[in-house]
Amino acid sequence: MEYLEILTRLGIATLVGGAIGLNRDLHGKPTGIRTLGIVGLGAALIVIASLNFDLAEGPDRNAVSRVVQGVITGIGFLGAGVIFRQADTNQVQGLTTAACIWLTAAIGIVCGVAAWRLLLVGFPLVFLVLILGGPAERAIHRWRDRWDQRRS
Repeated sequence: MEYLEILTRLGIATLVGGAIGLNRDLHGKPTGIRTLGIVGLGAALIVIASLNFDLAEGPDRNAVSRVVQGVITGIGFLGAGVIFRQADTNQVQGLTTAACIWLTAAIGIVCGVAAWRLLLVGFPLVFLVLILGGPAERAIHRWRDRWDQRRS
């Protein structure tokens, strides 16, 4: 798979996940651009990595698939351990950290199947989402607050 195809697939998964996260954030839900952008990116990484299993070199595709499934499920439980709700404010915390744990497992899988092009495109997207996601959410909240004040 060529770099442009990888960038398109990962980029769209990240953008769509981020857009869904923005919708959830604007509706007061505990997820946001970063959390769901990372989940979309991680899922796309895993699927594309599974397409890169090279059967000619000998690995049993079914065995590798079972390992991938086990890793993703197990890491999901690990990530759930960092999510908590604050009793005094009823706010959920740790979702982005849990998503990062899960994405790190996805990156490990990508490395394990030697999908280097996928890693070279996906890894910078992780940092774009993490660095720009929070400021984008805050800017959109400020814009929405100003819009609401004008309408009142």
